[in-house]
Amino acid sequence: MTGIPTYAVPSSFLGVSRTDQDAEYVIAGVPMDIGTTNRSGTRDGPAAIRRASRMLTDGDHPEHWVEPARMALSDSGDFQLALGDIQGSLAAIQSQAEPIGHLIALGGEHGITLPLLRALTKRSGQPVALVHFDAHVDTWPDNFGQAYAHGSPFYHAINERLVDPHRMIQIGIRSPVQKDVMDWTLSQGVTVLSAQDVHASSPAAVAARIADVVGDAPAYLSFDIDALDPAFAPGTGTPEIGGLASWQAQAILRKLTKVRFVGMDIVEVSPAFDVSEITALAAATMVWEYLALQGARAMR
Repeated sequence: MTGIPTYAVPSSFLGVSRTDQDAEYVIAGVPMDIGTTNRSGTRDGPAAIRRASRMLTDGDHPEHWVEPARMALSDSGDFQLALGDIQGSLAAIQSQAEPIGHLIALGGEHGITLPLLRALTKRSGQPVALVHFDAHVDTWPDNFGQAYAHGSPFYHAINERLVDPHRMIQIGIRSPVQKDVMDWTLSQGVTVLSAQDVHASSPAAVAARIADVVGDAPAYLSFDIDALDPAFAPGTGTPEIGGLASWQAQAILRKLTKVRFVGMDIVEVSPAFDVSEITALAAATMVWEYLALQGARAMR
């Protein structure tokens, strides 16, 4: 307990006071919102996630027994973007992400993941494994003629060899999708667990499957908030019914202690469509769970 009421915690993520990019874990907002294909508004996602994170500052994680707010964490503010220019914004995001060792990005639309992966693999010199929570496969070659909209980041990530598709797993998929798009995704070696697969299984079994696919490779976590059912995350641009409950996603993440994550993003929070901050709080909590995982690994 910090001694400060949660409503009075500073407006950075978890109220942290550090703003430098030399921290072990660096939070950055990426308020890109020009490649959405349904409801816009994700430019306000980073601020909403930060506000909601105040609810998570009054104690330790109840399973891993670390307090993420007291980890070597900074919030460096928001990345600069090229107004109205998708390609220019992707280049700007990549250049700003490249110097950061372990970046946790608050989106913003899902298109931001592509330049974040470009930056990560440029630094490491190798493709990464990918754990991807989403309602959508996001492997469309283009969206309504736009090749770099928010439904295409993993089509490009696979083709650019930023990720190893044989170590890539998607969880919560359930949206309408053209058969050729799904066939292409599976033919690359990607493992897809639909929302129905998750519902028919258990968090422990899903986490075990994720760990099996990823193996010992460095892994990136990309969490689209629409992986959650709209009952738990109404504040998003492309909601799909039948999704994961927030407790399912939380329980799966808590069991990924063997996965060696090297970065994360949380995307597609659109506060204008939220109700009582439940979407923003869910997003903030997924980041908090991720940080607790890192803290637990460091103590092992």
